[in-house]
Amino acid sequence: MSNYVSPWMNEELTIFRDAASRFVEQEMVPRDPEWRRQHHVDKDFWRLAGRQGFLCTDIPESYGGGGGDFRHEAVFFEEQWRRGLSGLGQGVHSITAHYILNHATEEQKQRWLPAMARGDLIGAIAMTEPGTGSDLKAIRTRAVRDGDHYVVNGAKMFITNGYLGELLALVVRTDADAGARGLSILMLETRELPGFRVGRMLEKMGQKSQDTCELFFEDVRVPAANLLGGREGQGFAQLMSDLPYERTQVGVQSVAMMEGAIAETLAYVKQREAFGAPLLELQNTRFRLAEAQATTRVSRVFLDYCIAAVATGELDNVSAAMCKYWTSERLQQVLDVCLQMHGGYGYMDEYLICRMYADARVARIYAGTSEIMLEVIARGL
Repeated sequence: MSNYVSPWMNEELTIFRDAASRFVEQEMVPRDPEWRRQHHVDKDFWRLAGRQGFLCTDIPESYGGGGGDFRHEAVFFEEQWRRGLSGLGQGVHSITAHYILNHATEEQKQRWLPAMARGDLIGAIAMTEPGTGSDLKAIRTRAVRDGDHYVVNGAKMFITNGYLGELLALVVRTDADAGARGLSILMLETRELPGFRVGRMLEKMGQKSQDTCELFFEDVRVPAANLLGGREGQGFAQLMSDLPYERTQVGVQSVAMMEGAIAETLAYVKQREAFGAPLLELQNTRFRLAEAQATTRVSRVFLDYCIAAVATGELDNVSAAMCKYWTSERLQQVLDVCLQMHGGYGYMDEYLICRMYADARVARIYAGTSEIMLEVIARGL
């Protein structure tokens, strides 16, 4: 369909992509139906992905990671999402690892990062609460210092990797009167942790194989040594510093889904006939797909710029917001065209395009809604 190659690709990344593609086809595609039924990826798969070197690929080797950069993460993302595989919470796992890499003490890095790279600790981030979304200043979950521990009480909502998560970056309020300066991040090792409870697995519109849960904390005692970076009041700044990384992840997911959806639709319209000829021979089909392909290529070119900039630590917040806003909005448009080309079959869950359509909708919401992205962009004018 296209001979376009991202300019950030090189020989080493091409070899890595080939390995990632084989791994995804052999180990993920066959298991996806079961993961969708049970609403989560199996823990044994996380361990397998870690052993095979597909987790924390952009964490330094000195901390057990792959020693690569964001381009390696992007490659593994793309090979999953272009096939409609949305279950592995690799993005959240990677962001958790980067909070640790960029803000933790040396002891904390040595303690957690190698286990995350092996898949022995599955990372999760707990920010959102039942009454708060993008407004982090409204967080109520409290952590009160008691000797060498913090005592945590509160609840979190919509937590990706919430069911499987074993290392939780928990955003808490350590100072009730300090607004954003009163937020901190506590790292919770959740296995057999008294007072920590995973609530119901949430029934979502899409991303059925992704475990998304409520979490509850009732007098949970967390060692003070688990305070990320060792200083209170740094949580808001720590969260904000990694937004370009997170929002470019959504861009990677979105463009990969667009490319996968167009490929899937082309295969369908070549073999599906109407009025005695393949659908692709109808001018409307060709023109609508041509528009979708042009939209996808433009999105890819800007995304490629952002991927390269994240890899070198040079992507600014406004450009990241543009990437997240543009690609997630265009994704919805492209998938709508592709689903329409499938007719009634496009509405059937057994067809990839139907699952992609449902999976894609949340891209305009998580990591900051489109409206928040526009506000960030407007502030940069």
